[in-house]
Amino acid sequence: MARPRPAAVRLRWSALPWFVRQAPPRVVLLVGLATVWVGLLLITRPLTSVFLLAVYVGLSAVVSGLFDFAVSHGGTWWGRVVGLVWIVVGLAIVIGVGRSLDLLPDIMAALLLLGGLTSFGDAVRGGRVTERVLAAAWGAAQVVFGILAFSWPDATVLVVAVIFGVRTTVFGITLTVRGGRAVFAGRRSAFAAEAAEEEAVSPGTAEAPPVPAGTPAAHLPQTRFTPADAGRILLAVVVVVAAGGAWWIGERLSEGSPVVDAFYDPPADLPAGHGVLLRDDEYVGRAPEGATVRRILYTTQDAHGEPAVASALVISPDEITWTPRPAVLWNHGTTGVARGCAPSLQDGSATKWAIPALDEALAAGWVVVAPDYSGQGAPGTFPYLIGLGEARSALDAVVAADQVVGVWLRDEVAIWGHSQGGHAALWASQIAADYTPQLDVVGTAALAPAVDPYQLASELATPDAPATLSILTAWVVVSYADTYADVDLRGYVRPGARAIVLEMSQRCPSEPGALVSLAAAVGVSEDTSLYVGDLTFGALGRRLEENAATGPWSQPLFVAWGTDDEVIPRDLQEAFVADACTAGTPVHWIVERGSDHRGVMVPGSRVPPALMRWTADRFAGVPASIAGCSFFASSP
Repeated sequence: MARPRPAAVRLRWSALPWFVRQAPPRVVLLVGLATVWVGLLLITRPLTSVFLLAVYVGLSAVVSGLFDFAVSHGGTWWGRVVGLVWIVVGLAIVIGVGRSLDLLPDIMAALLLLGGLTSFGDAVRGGRVTERVLAAAWGAAQVVFGILAFSWPDATVLVVAVIFGVRTTVFGITLTVRGGRAVFAGRRSAFAAEAAEEEAVSPGTAEAPPVPAGTPAAHLPQTRFTPADAGRILLAVVVVVAAGGAWWIGERLSEGSPVVDAFYDPPADLPAGHGVLLRDDEYVGRAPEGATVRRILYTTQDAHGEPAVASALVISPDEITWTPRPAVLWNHGTTGVARGCAPSLQDGSATKWAIPALDEALAAGWVVVAPDYSGQGAPGTFPYLIGLGEARSALDAVVAADQVVGVWLRDEVAIWGHSQGGHAALWASQIAADYTPQLDVVGTAALAPAVDPYQLASELATPDAPATLSILTAWVVVSYADTYADVDLRGYVRPGARAIVLEMSQRCPSEPGALVSLAAAVGVSEDTSLYVGDLTFGALGRRLEENAATGPWSQPLFVAWGTDDEVIPRDLQEAFVADACTAGTPVHWIVERGSDHRGVMVPGSRVPPALMRWTADRFAGVPASIAGCSFFASSP
């Protein structure tokens, strides 16, 4: 017959109360106050207190494992195995990853699943009905949070830290109340009696002591419904609601993520050459009035000159024409670096809010080609602020668009771009003569361009940079590490923040899940940066310098930015225009007073009409002014 299981083995995470029950009341009071402080710290600063979180989880696992190993669920071999696992995992957390977030999310997720399974075991092993109900509810909640933790790695520490914080705070309050009442009462016996009561705030399955044979009915254990039973039922309801709410939120966040359909899967054998149309299809998003939008898949080359595949939108006027049309190559701004962030997957990418002066360009009879770049939509490595990768996939989009049935393009192309797209546009015009000699670039327009990634990285790494820009930095660091073998992510991201940074690179700003990354970034960077020092040192710094758009340009330039740009510092724009003017490039530049980073391209800004006039002159062959780098807008 199996030995009765002590009441203290009611929950792996709650073995600690059994050890403190025999302590003096004053010690329990002090421990309780300290525990409340740690719990509140974990709740209010869940990520900046990750070291305390790791220590708490690790030590709790070790203590629980030691107790389980000693008692071993009535002598069963699997009880000792479970206890040994908890000891090993706890020591690994404390010794190996106590200061790191890299492995802690997965470890905590696994511990939650293990805790959930053992709680289910407690629920079926006996005890009062309310104890079993609470154990089952707590087991289900831990399994739910464990699954969500594996699904959302960068949210694991944030969510689980708060869970452990609440649990720690409640446990601390319990100890404080018990210790305080015993101290003020001055009766150790009162404290011991109260400590023996069931803890309504800790789910578990205390088994009733064995009843000797022949015990009179009057002496049998009482089975009446007690306040402790009511507390367990209430807590079970709270636990189930919390777990259900967390699952519902996870489902809603997942539903908001873009879905990459089979159109973007390239064939097994790619044709030779770049700019070859693989397929085209109808675009399911909104289309401008009087225009047709199709998405295309085509061959290109990556930053290393290796074969790649990319996608794009081709927006052409419905009006019939018997002559080829000029093309505008639109390079979009930052939308993320994951496949699902491709503009061709979004509903509003072919509107005037996404492409400046789109309606006017179509009315003028121009075809607008809007590439996603390689690695967005189509599989591959996304060349975020990597000039050759961006430029090649952009230029090949125009070459491939000319192969779409019903689209007939002239050799002349004007290149436009915003932010990251401004960087891509400048690089495309730099290499067009060699890479796509069949295209005649008549001019390049860069709106709030990220001209110099090296200088931009220097600005982003300053102590006063907004925490929200850490997501932008993550996209740069991860993309460069994926593209260049000499750039090691471990040299630029703090060991404890790598899981968060990698998850940031898999989210798009337009999806609800981006809020999770933002919360994690803000939480960590409140006290310390996600990144190690200056991002411009070593291999990453050299690669960033290589990707600056420096020219020379044989075509006129159009540059515009806003005085309130929160992403690209205005002094970088001013330096770029000054250098281009000094080199003899005809530059038309606009400084839009009161505009932020995106404001220069949306309807209502003076930039789109000026861009249309400037581009029309380029297609018409009107010579661009060189002297003075003409300034035709309000000064800041």
